[in-house]
Amino acid sequence: MRKPEPTVELISTGRFLPDCVVTNDDLAKRVDTSDEWIRTRTGIRERRVAPDDMTAAFMGAEAAKVAMQRAGVEPGEVDIVILSTATPDRWLPSTACDAQALLGCTNAFAFDVMAACTGFLYALTVAEGYLMAGRAEVVLVIASEKMSSITNWEDRTTCVLFGDGAGATVLRKANGAGRGILSSVMRSDGNLADLLNRPGGGAAEPMSQAILESGRHLIQMQGREIFKHAVRSMAEACDIALKRAGLTVDDVDLLVPHQANIRIIEATAKYAGLPLDKVFVNVDRYGNMSSASVPVGLDEAQEQGLIGPGSNILTVAFGAGLTWGAMALRW
Repeated sequence: MRKPEPTVELISTGRFLPDCVVTNDDLAKRVDTSDEWIRTRTGIRERRVAPDDMTAAFMGAEAAKVAMQRAGVEPGEVDIVILSTATPDRWLPSTACDAQALLGCTNAFAFDVMAACTGFLYALTVAEGYLMAGRAEVVLVIASEKMSSITNWEDRTTCVLFGDGAGATVLRKANGAGRGILSSVMRSDGNLADLLNRPGGGAAEPMSQAILESGRHLIQMQGREIFKHAVRSMAEACDIALKRAGLTVDDVDLLVPHQANIRIIEATAKYAGLPLDKVFVNVDRYGNMSSASVPVGLDEAQEQGLIGPGSNILTVAFGAGLTWGAMALRW
C-alpha cells in the first residue's frame, strides 16, 4: 500500500494550565472519597482548577499565544480560528470569537466545534479541509476546557475526574518534508448520547430553579458503559487510522490518547497492540481535560523529547455524543 503524503502540517503547539492545583486529599475534605480510592480507579493524583473569573476564551488564547510565537505567526496572518470546547463561556457568541478578540486575529473568521473530548481531533479535520481546499493559509486550532464549571462537586463519581486547561496548534499546508496529518477517522453515535451528558440548561430543558436545584445542568455519566464503549471504539479507530496511513503498530513512536483515566488508557493501548512505554500519560497531573487533553499531551511530549522531527504519532479520543476518532501524524 502506497503511504500517503501529508498535505497539512502542525507547525507548533502551546498549552496553558491554571495555577491552582487540587489534590485528591483536597477533594477528600469535600466528598466521601480518598486519595487511594481515586488513584487506584483513575490514576489521577491532582488536577488544575481555574478561578471563577478565568474564562475558557482566556485559557485558549494564552495557549494560542505560545503556539503562534513558536510558529512565528502574527495575529493578522491567521485566517481561521477554530475552538473546541464543551464549556463555552456563554451561549452567544462563540468562545472562538472571544478568543479571536483577545488574540487580535482581526483578519480571521472564528467558530466553535463541540464534540466533547474528541473535539480537538474534529477541529483538526475541519482545519485540514479548509487548507486543502485553498480557503486558508494559516489556521489556529484551540481546545479550551473549564470542566470545573460543569462538574457536580458533590458527586464523588465524577468530580474526581475532571480538570481545566487549554492547548493549541498552528496549521498550514505541508511543505513537502513529509510532516503532517497522514490519516484520520472520526465517528459518532447519537443513540448513546444519554451515557454522558448535561440534560438540563439547554433549549430542550431551559434553565430554571428546578434544574439548578437538581443539578441537571451538570455532567452526568454512566461510567461502566462509557468504559466499555470507549475502549472498543478507540482501539478500532486506531487500527483504521494506521491502515489509512500505511503504518503498522511497530511504526508508531508514541500514542497520545485522550486522558480520561488510566484504566481506559491502558486497555486501549492493549487492544491497539501498543506497549505502555509508547503511551503518553499525564492524567495523573491534570485529570480529564476533555478536548484539551490531546493538544496538551502533544505539547508536553515534544517538550520532554518524546517526539521530534520524523516521529510517527497516533492520537485517539472518545467523548460525549458519543464521539470518537483517531489521527496519525508525522511530526
